[in-house]
Formats: sequence, structure tokens, C-alpha cells
Amino acid sequence: MKNFDFMLTAFRDGFQSVYGARVFTDDFIPAVEASRDAGIRYFEAGGGARYQSLYFYCNEDAFDMMDRFREAAGPDANLQTLARGVNVVALDSQPADIIDLHAKMFKKHGMTTIRNFDALNDVHNLVDSAKSITDHGLKHQVCVTLMALPPGCTGAHDPDFYEKTLKDIIDSDLPFDSVCFKDASGTATPSVVYETIARARKMLPADAYIHYHTHDTAGTAVICNKAALEAGANAIDLSFAPCSGGTAQADVLTMWHALRHTDYKLDVDVDKIREVEEVFQDCMKDYFMPPEATKVEPIIPWCPMPGGALTANTQMLRDNGIMDKYPAIIKAMGDVVRKGGFGTSVTPVSQFYFQQAFNNVLFGPWEKISEPFGRMVLGYFGKTPVEPDAEVVKLASEQLELQPTTEPAVQRNNADPSKGVKAVTKQLKEEKLPVSDENIFIVASCGAKGVAFLKGEATTGVRKIEKEPETPPAPPPPPPAEEKGSYDVRVDGTVYHVEIDGGHVSVSGEEVFVETINAEMPRQPRKDPIRLLCQADGIVYQIKKDEDDPLKAGDTIMVLESLKMEMAVKCPRDGVLDDILVREGDTVRAGQVLAVVKPE
Repeated sequence: MKNFDFMLTAFRDGFQSVYGARVFTDDFIPAVEASRDAGIRYFEAGGGARYQSLYFYCNEDAFDMMDRFREAAGPDANLQTLARGVNVVALDSQPADIIDLHAKMFKKHGMTTIRNFDALNDVHNLVDSAKSITDHGLKHQVCVTLMALPPGCTGAHDPDFYEKTLKDIIDSDLPFDSVCFKDASGTATPSVVYETIARARKMLPADAYIHYHTHDTAGTAVICNKAALEAGANAIDLSFAPCSGGTAQADVLTMWHALRHTDYKLDVDVDKIREVEEVFQDCMKDYFMPPEATKVEPIIPWCPMPGGALTANTQMLRDNGIMDKYPAIIKAMGDVVRKGGFGTSVTPVSQFYFQQAFNNVLFGPWEKISEPFGRMVLGYFGKTPVEPDAEVVKLASEQLELQPTTEPAVQRNNADPSKGVKAVTKQLKEEKLPVSDENIFIVASCGAKGVAFLKGEATTGVRKIEKEPETPPAPPPPPPAEEKGSYDVRVDGTVYHVEIDGGHVSVSGEEVFVETINAEMPRQPRKDPIRLLCQADGIVYQIKKDEDDPLKAGDTIMVLESLKMEMAVKCPRDGVLDDILVREGDTVRAGQVLAVVKPE
């Protein structure tokens, strides 16, 4: 029999894929202890979205969570976290000193291994983090990121491309202890997985440790895991219910069953595993589970999206009453991936794709370039696997007022006086907060939300099942009928999204004054206050202007975080900022009034 290892992902990627990474530590620690007692010694314990989400949504300290995870898992467990190359655990790229501090802090707080990837497979983006990880005594698992291109696309993401990426890693001399082939969208086909890992086994030393990671979103996790093992992989990733299958990893019990009567043995006590899953399901029984979370999505090959991103994005569409746009967004994804340079659909690139596809549906194809997607095609995150579409690059440059660049992200960040240990230390002192390595890293990686957490001003956004009252009140009488509607209107080639709710009308997020007038009456320009409305559920990340500030059309008043992306709220015309109705860190809903501007 051929034994192999598995890493239990339930408490990191499982949480991200099913619950958007929003889980309180107290709720899941009993399941970690039960897993330890069942003999599991290899856990995914943090990093990725599970780092920022604790500050953004749980009002918890990620470093405290790591300490508690180590205590629950035991001193000998291999605790692995996830890092995004030059971004480490942030959504934005970092300078070298913050990249080094990431490794130092994760080592201090009990982690063993860091799995490290770059969504563009740009090896230059892995060099600094690789050195820091190994310098601080952690094991470095370097990644080649996989996905299947949407049908009709060619040019990358095949065994030849992955072989070249691995060769670039080897030739770079960056230090690593193991190699992971990471498919966050679960779209790589079994044949490509087999051929890629078989080639890697020949390229690497005989004792090299090869790990394979996938999701079951397309329903192929079990067969792809088996293909990886047959090609020579040493380990795969598995999870526990309720965070298994669908957008998450295949379940331990499912994989055990699939390998019965074969040459491969999943060396676990199945009865103990069943008991652990009962404990885990009890731990999570109060959490709201989106219906997409654990189901197979047949159209995912046309829309390669990681499990956590798919669930978060459909929830956003549902919350905003625009789930009807989902099929069109899926259809638009293929064109966005094709023209965006074929970066792997994993955070943050997966969000770049979705946001741009969303814009293409809402405003018209390529009428509005989202800032992160535009910066990617302009080279600000590294080199894409193939050259992006030249016309899209031109549009991005014009709309964002940025020139294309080939300057490495770390080099650019090192020269940025607003980034790095020195800048964050100054910020902490100005906020009268303690200066420590942990606090420096929290603010560097989480920005204003990190500051809000340290000041005790963070809010929670964990979704649990709302229990109905024992005696529901009688429903109020229906209100008088008012005109309501949602329309997309094209004027001179530009699409405007119009919402009508009784006497309130908004156009692309800006409330406008509407009245019925006699056609012969003279029309006088109005200077009614402009109420700026929130266009999507999110959190107020940063407020850039103060009340009574003079404003020019296009000035950014505040920045929201939604869909794992930053969205600027801009002034539509010249005026004065009359009122700000939210604070940094506030959770906001679509349609909520954020600020009021007095036009000139």
C-alpha cells in the first residue's frame, strides 16, 4: 500500500470558502482539540484571508488566534499558513521590511510552515518572502498556481507553462523545502494535473516533497487528487464537513472512500474522524451557510473563481438585489481573463477579474476599468503570464492616469515613504498606540481597520443564523403603492444604472432631484444637496476628506472595502462637503447615504 500525507484545511481555507473567513476563535477551537485527539498533526492554521478577516469582521487578534491554535493542536503539530508573495497576508504589495516582519511574527506565534504563492506566477515576487521565511526558521512551501483557462482561451496554464514556472523557481535559487501545485478555483483538469506533477517529479530531487491543492467547486477534486498521487505527489489537502466539498476541499471521509480497494491508503481512524466531524458540525451549527458554499458549480470552468471568492461575490449580488446579473457576469469573465493576461484566479487576481466583469456588465464592456484590474494589466503587480490586450492596457492607462511599468513591486514599495516599518511606527505614535512588532504588522497589513482594532473601535460582521422570535409581531399594513424599479439606461453610448423608489431616484449611485414640470416653464439649474449613496455592501476603509472641505469633481471623499477590493466614493461635481454620515470601520449597505455635498 502507498501511504501519503494530507493537510487538514477546515480551519483556514474551509472557513474562507464557506463562511468568507468570518469565524470566531472560541467557536472552532474545540474542533481543533478533537482533531488532535483523533491523531491529526498537519493543519492549515491561518494566513490568507483568515488573517485580515479577524481584524475586519471578528474584532479579534490574529496573533492571539495563532497562539491558541498552537496550544490546541499540540507542540508537535505542523501548523501551516498561507502567504501571497510580496503581499504576504495583505491585499496590497509590501516593502521588504514588512515582508520580513511577516515571517518573524508568524514564527514567534507558533507557525511551522508558510505556503507562499504569486497569482501571476512571477517568480520575482517570491524571492524576498522566500528568504525571510527560511531566515526566520520556518519551512517554505513554494507554489506554482494552476487553473484551467475558460474554453476558447489558449496561451498559458498548461503543463509546458507550469514546467517553465518551476524551472524559473529552481533557477532563481530561492530557498524552499517543498513545492505545492495550488489550484484555488478547482478547474485544472485531471490530465493536466497528472502531467504537470509527473514532470515536476523528474525535475526535482528524488526526495523532494510535492503537495497538491484543489477545491471541489467543479466537482473534480477527488479525481484530481488521485491523479496527483499517481503522478508522484506526497500530500494533498482535505477538509471536514461542514467545510468540505463544493467551494472547499474534498472531505477526508470522501477521499478515504474513493481510495478503498486501490493501492493508496489514507492512514486515519475513520471512526474517530466521524466523531470529529460531529464535533465540528456542532461548533458551526449557528453559522449562516450560503447555498452556493458546498455545492458543485458546473459553470465554474467558464468563470474560474476560488471558492471563497465565489461565495462572497454571490452573497454581495444577493444582498444588493442584483443576483439576476450573475449569469451575465459569468459570461463576461471569459473575456476579462483572456484580455487580462491569464493571471491565476486566486486572491487577489480573482477579485480583479470579478470586479472588472461586474463593471463590464453594469456600465458596458470596458467603459469603466476597475483600479486593481487596471493596475494589474499595467504591470504594477508584476508580469502577467502573457501580455494583456493592448487596447485594454491603453484604456487602463487613460482612465487611471497611470503609465505601464516593469519596476518590481518590492523596489517601488521600498522607495515609498508612506510604507514600511518607519512609516507605520510614526503612525502608531501619532495615534498614541503602543509600538510593537505585532502592532506594526497589524497596521501595515490592515491599514485603517488595523488602527481601528488597536483603538478598540473595530466592529463585527460575522453572519450567524438569525433566530426568529417566539411570538412574531403581526405584520404592518402594506404601504401605499409607490413607483419602484431598476433600469439600465444607455445615453450616448454610456450605461447608467437608475433606481426608482417612490420619490427617490439615484443614477449610478448618486441621488438626483426629479420633479414633473410644465414643458413651457423655464428650467432653472438646481443646487439641491447631493446625497452620495453606497453602491455595494462593504466597510468604510478610509475617509479622505473633512466636513466643509471644498471639492472638485472626481475628488475621492472616502474609500470602501467591498468584494475584497477598495472602491472609491468620488464627488460627482464641484462643491463643498456638507456632511459625513459614516465613520471609518463602519459596515455599510447598498443604498445607504454616506455623505452630502453642496454643489457650487
